[in-house]
Amino acid sequence: MKTEIVVSGVGGQGVLLLAETLGTAAVLSGLDVRVSEIHGMAQRGGSVVCHVRMGEKIYSPTVMEGQADAIVALEPLEALRVIRYASEKTTVLMNTRPIAPAIVVMGAAKYPDMEVILDAIRRFTTDIIEVDAVEIAEKAGSPIAANMVMLGALASTGKLPAPKENIEKAIENLVPERYKEINIKAFQMGMEAAKKQST
Repeated sequence: MKTEIVVSGVGGQGVLLLAETLGTAAVLSGLDVRVSEIHGMAQRGGSVVCHVRMGEKIYSPTVMEGQADAIVALEPLEALRVIRYASEKTTVLMNTRPIAPAIVVMGAAKYPDMEVILDAIRRFTTDIIEVDAVEIAEKAGSPIAANMVMLGALASTGKLPAPKENIEKAIENLVPERYKEINIKAFQMGMEAAKKQST
């Protein structure tokens, strides 16, 4: 058995921390895990994609197209960039707060309507959880913790073999002391928000 997750977003959103937290939680749960940054740009605003594969024995770090159990998109357009990894079995968790790419900021293109993005995702899967992660993170104490909100939403699906306690331990291990409480709270609020949507 294995669990395959694709995490996408833009530079500065904490994609790498989210993926590292998943990997650490898997290790704490006694699982084999591979985490890989497929591509990305260090500067703020560039696309960043990470693959996380966990299970009893994992050899390759890369999720094959159509094989993701879950896609966690920290930005709506970034969900579309990685939607080729989805199939009808995939849960897509999407932060609904857009970040306009440079081409839109320059006026050379228009950011698509949310319904257009959702229609494109529905061609692959109808299992979509929409979360305004920034709003929830602000309530937790910092908009920067939106990545932990999305991690909580993912944890609520039951698709992770790592229990909630080990995910929280992983957050505590990786986040600086002064941000731990906010990040744990954001994670827990993300779980609750996603659970309400699925009921």
